[in-house]
Amino acid sequence: MKHSRKNLIYHELIGLRIRVLEYPDPSIAGLEGLVVDETMKTLLIEKDNGRRIRIYKVHGVFEFMLPTGEKVIIRGARILARPEERLKKIRKR
Repeated sequence: MKHSRKNLIYHELIGLRIRVLEYPDPSIAGLEGLVVDETMKTLLIEKDNGRRIRIYKVHGVFEFMLPTGEKVIIRGARILARPEERLKKIRKR
């Protein structure tokens, strides 16, 4: 199944470009980079300069760029689960 606006919350996020639109810490808001790791509660983002920053999903609103170039905005609370658990939800639907 390819990434799309409708199914992104069920997919692996590693490898996607991301921009943090809203975050309680103003130094994190506006952060852009590549998702290099994901846990149940966090995303590890690598900036273009190589610096890596781990942020909590639940606190943010994120814009992901799909491989097709389409941009999708998602509240962090919607992706608050282990990646493998989100993938299992597809079968349950």
